[in-house]
Amino acid sequence: MTSSDRRLVAALSRRAVLKAGAAGAALVAAPTVLRAQTPAVKLGIIQPVTGALAEAGELGRLGAEFAIADINAAGGLKALGGAKIEMVFADNRSNPEAAAQEVERLQGEKVAAIVGGFGSGLCMTATQAAARYDLPYLVDVGVADAITKRGLKNTFRMAPSFGMATEVALKNLVTLNDTAGKPVKTVVIVHEDGLFGSGLAKLLGTELPKLGFEVLETISHPTPARDMSNIALRIRSLKPDLVIPSNYYGEFVLLARTMQQQRIRPKAIYAIFGGGASSLRFVKEFPQAADGVIDCNHWHDPKNPKSADIRARTEAAGKSYVYNVPLNYSAVMLMAEAIEAAGGVASDKLIAALSSRDFGSGVMPYGRSKFVEGQNVSALPLNTQIQDNDVKVIYPDAFAQVKPVFPLKA
Repeated sequence: MTSSDRRLVAALSRRAVLKAGAAGAALVAAPTVLRAQTPAVKLGIIQPVTGALAEAGELGRLGAEFAIADINAAGGLKALGGAKIEMVFADNRSNPEAAAQEVERLQGEKVAAIVGGFGSGLCMTATQAAARYDLPYLVDVGVADAITKRGLKNTFRMAPSFGMATEVALKNLVTLNDTAGKPVKTVVIVHEDGLFGSGLAKLLGTELPKLGFEVLETISHPTPARDMSNIALRIRSLKPDLVIPSNYYGEFVLLARTMQQQRIRPKAIYAIFGGGASSLRFVKEFPQAADGVIDCNHWHDPKNPKSADIRARTEAAGKSYVYNVPLNYSAVMLMAEAIEAAGGVASDKLIAALSSRDFGSGVMPYGRSKFVEGQNVSALPLNTQIQDNDVKVIYPDAFAQVKPVFPLKA
């Protein structure tokens, strides 16, 4: 071997030693790296971001995004070693069949749970599909009582059902009317013809007469509806003291605008789950039609400082604030707490945690949320009224920001 060959062998040997040392160091460090890379928890978020209910769905998605960002920024799921939450989004396309199909996709994506859904009909099919896999599902809005009355162990609802809300709404309506000297005696109910509106109208038709109110007529309409002229003309001919609308945003706003244009001014518009009655977009775009409208609906706790932060972030994103944002923010926060309480993402343990423990309610005015047969029995709707170009809480007193104006001036 020449001297040149010996120098080449020596150089190769030194490089081999250095490589071996680097490999050894990497093996020693590997456990630390692996510990730092705790697998993310996939959370399914389902909303209608196309179709008739797209605006509500976009705002629901925004609320979920805010919550996930806040959880991850605060260190993730601490009980799971700081695991981050990863959103897996699904568009149910405002269609019940599509809602079920999207749940199948989310199951294939191996999400730990699902939050959202919005419309009652969408939530009915989606929760049924999720039940086939014991996949935990937390409904955000879907108010039909039937959603949690089918014995589905995987299904939970964050917000009040229409049965719960109607009880509160009618109690507060009687208080308003009695305090004002009972100016309201006759009522017309206007509702969308789906599961939500029809169920609510039936309940109102039974309960209002017991409280001394005469229901002159119950009028249904499809979703979407393009014209409310005939309904407005019918309201004009009936001359009710009170109109109770229960419908989605587009139809609610169309009805209110048509009534305003035709100068139909009942003593009050008292919505129950009114799609536009608690919407700041409605207030901003049609202030005259919106003025004085009362609603009994999902709404944040106005005395919680976080509520103002969420509203500011919504407006910074170029969106008009409405209840879908704080409600979905709070639902995701609750689900994250439940995952930590369960110690992981095993479906049986997560369902057991949701069924047996109580949880924080985010920015909703629920105190500690507790589920009984799937329904959050702590859920509470608030009465709001549009005053001074803003949505203000009028009932209950613990959350009230202003005094109600009732009846409205003719």
